[in-house]
Amino acid sequence: MKLNRACLLGLILIFTCKITFAQSSEFSSEEFRVPDEAVTENLPAPPTNIEAKDKKNDDGTSIIISWSKSVDDDDGANNVTGYNILRKSSEGDFETITESPIETGKTDYTDDTVERGIIYSYLVQAINASGATADSEATSVEATASWFHTGKKWLFLSVVLFSVVVIYSIYHATRSGKDIFIRRIPGLEAVDEAIGRATEMGRSILYIVGLGGVSNVATIASMNILSQVARRTANYETALRVPCSDPIVMNVVREMVKTAYLDEGHPDAYHEEDIFFLTESQFAYAAGVDGIMLREKPAAVFLQGTFFAESLILAETGNSVGAIQIAGTDKEHQLPFFIAACDYTLIGEELYAASAYLSREPMLLGSLKGQDYGKLMIFGAIVVGIILELLGINWITTFFDRVSN
Repeated sequence: MKLNRACLLGLILIFTCKITFAQSSEFSSEEFRVPDEAVTENLPAPPTNIEAKDKKNDDGTSIIISWSKSVDDDDGANNVTGYNILRKSSEGDFETITESPIETGKTDYTDDTVERGIIYSYLVQAINASGATADSEATSVEATASWFHTGKKWLFLSVVLFSVVVIYSIYHATRSGKDIFIRRIPGLEAVDEAIGRATEMGRSILYIVGLGGVSNVATIASMNILSQVARRTANYETALRVPCSDPIVMNVVREMVKTAYLDEGHPDAYHEEDIFFLTESQFAYAAGVDGIMLREKPAAVFLQGTFFAESLILAETGNSVGAIQIAGTDKEHQLPFFIAACDYTLIGEELYAASAYLSREPMLLGSLKGQDYGKLMIFGAIVVGIILELLGINWITTFFDRVSN
């Protein structure tokens, strides 16, 4: 009887231990599994359909990345708060290139920091409010430069049309043999008068090319005018003095004047010392030229080129010695001083047209005529555009907006 009781108690004890152990194991398993499920539930869905392509009509420094937004963007269980763009080259790891997350709902980004000819890999990273991220698949692309900007084809055709007009005008001027009409420019017509007066008075001509360098457009135009003036002084055997503020300009001017004297058959009349370097300092140059005017009292003074605050000083001094003064500059702020103190003033593009006007060479005159036709076409387009805009027709404005972009 006692043995039966002992066996029964042993069975009860074994059964109780099994139940306790099973409950303990189940609790530990659940306790271990909860964090993994929590982490998985917090991750947002990654973006899909990522595509990277080279940007068209650029110089090879831009790549466009596009993607389909995450399913958690706006209305998902783990709402996405933004996107990051990660990039890597053939050597290196992925790095974030966006300074701050891209706002939700947006599905494209332009990377303007790439180098031409390098293959880049991109991926898009979705971010939620808790900071958890999910990466898309990676995609690769190479940045290349475009030969032509297809959006500006109409601008290209306009340039071609303008060039055709200029080339035809030059061809017509050189082949027709007819005298091409150019409107009268009083300042250029007075060149022969000024040189003739200096010759009659037995006094020199002072030519001032301004303070611009040899690459300055106004200085180049001034040197072209000087070449034509030198041809006339060579024929009249009149002294021509040219003080320079730039040593390079001085050497170019010497060659141009020497060539002009040689072409006119008077190489012996050329004196290199009459073309000299004075100083690069603005007001020191003005003081030196004023001294030459006061000492030599030239009969004619040419002020052609780039001038600044010294323009009035030079013009007033030339006026005080009684010289005929012909001025010209593309600096609109200095024009009032020249108009007030000089006998004749070339305004704006008259300075650039002077070499063609004085030389009467058919090629130069044809080029000048063609440019005038081109400007007339542009002016006509502006007038037509204004009229259409007043009538409520804005297709021209839309067209030019499209071309500029």
